[in-house]
Amino acid sequence: MAEEETQVIVGLEVHCQLDTKSKLFCGCSTDYRSDGPNTHLCPICLGLPGAMPALNKRAIEYAMKVAKALNCEIVNESEFSRKNYFYPDLDKAYQITQYDKPLAEGGYLEIESDAGGEKKVRLTRIHVEEDPGRLVHMGNVERGKYSLVDYNRAGIPLIEIVSEPDMRSPKEARKFLNKLRATLEYLSVFDSEKEGSLRVDANISIKGHERVEVKNITSYKGVEKALTFEVTRQKNLIRRGLRIERETRHFLEGRGVTQSARSKEQEHDYRYFPEPDLRPLRVKSWVDGIVLPELPDARRERFMAQYGCSLNHARTLTGDLKLANFFEKVVSSDPKGLAPLASTWIADTLIGELNYRDMGLDPVDPESVAALIWLLKAGTITDKSGVEVLRVMLDQRLKKEKTETPDAIVARLGLTRTTGDTGAIAAAIEEAISENPKALEDYRNGEGKALNFLVGQVMKKTRGKADPAELNRMLIEALKKKEA
Repeated sequence: MAEEETQVIVGLEVHCQLDTKSKLFCGCSTDYRSDGPNTHLCPICLGLPGAMPALNKRAIEYAMKVAKALNCEIVNESEFSRKNYFYPDLDKAYQITQYDKPLAEGGYLEIESDAGGEKKVRLTRIHVEEDPGRLVHMGNVERGKYSLVDYNRAGIPLIEIVSEPDMRSPKEARKFLNKLRATLEYLSVFDSEKEGSLRVDANISIKGHERVEVKNITSYKGVEKALTFEVTRQKNLIRRGLRIERETRHFLEGRGVTQSARSKEQEHDYRYFPEPDLRPLRVKSWVDGIVLPELPDARRERFMAQYGCSLNHARTLTGDLKLANFFEKVVSSDPKGLAPLASTWIADTLIGELNYRDMGLDPVDPESVAALIWLLKAGTITDKSGVEVLRVMLDQRLKKEKTETPDAIVARLGLTRTTGDTGAIAAAIEEAISENPKALEDYRNGEGKALNFLVGQVMKKTRGKADPAELNRMLIEALKKKEA
């Protein structure tokens, strides 16, 4: 196939729960994950006859805050409609949403493109709607014998952020979601740690072919995996000369595949009509009163200017609100002195160790990390020893054991950098060379990797305590003597 015939086109519809205390049209608590199923309900969120919805002002303010942060235009008049369809988790058999008169239109979000550099992903609209209930499948969605329905979630305020089809790969889609999540967290309108707080419908097509929608993906990694599977599936159909059907599919996360659910509905299938119990919204005048906090892009630029962070490190550190705050706490005692080393250690080493342990940032003490950075900056320990100290610190936190200071760990394990004791380093060098004759031969033949290998072997023997510069100098001298 020609390259233009395999171009991937992706657009996303992102549903985000707004972190309000009460539901969109009634006073029921939004803490639907507690107390048990079907306990946070009232006649309004159940849509019982005679119950009248009353709009949550805070939800509208939060939605407008998001719209302003995403460069959208608040419309002069928006309107709620009834979207009619039957599904077991939809208690009223209709959903109150915004259809042809959304709260905001246009806008964009900047991401790092696959080709490098910044890329604007245009937005179509942001509208406000209520969440339906949820189904709890007994077994899995394919083979479960039955499902239970919990209406606690019904009526939770949602915003739906609809993008233009500007993304060109599953990877760009994930970057868009990560940037969007960070922006919502900076705005304090969204809690990403709550299960089900963000769900995605992904529209994907190969240029010139029908579009497929993958519904209700509940994780950022899931979006990338589902779209990657769809790219492969659709391109395989094209290669075999088969037609791609316009349809809705579900992502089966356990298997990493999508499965056909039904043919794609058309707008007329939902029989939209204006919600008779709610007046049109005229809130554009509120925009000037909305004050935005420092957002990820602005904070990234500040980290580069104030702390001297590289672009990649600044992007990583500011891509998560907790991580950005953590970094600033670590360097607070001496920003100019600690920031260059701390940005590298936190963005690369710390994040890597946390991911390896499937561990969050909350248990980590920024003062302890700052103390470790000071030891590294002062040359008390080597980078290799620093990693060993960090691992001990994290493991103690993970196991909820009594935690030691970095100084105490260094003293207990004897990790202080070896300086002046050239005899110990020389002995380790001799052992490494004699135990690895092939590396010596490779070095003589001009293979640079052999030197790095031998450095690693000596570091193992000295438990990472040898001064790297001194070690390299002594090792090269020893190898030259072997050549003589």
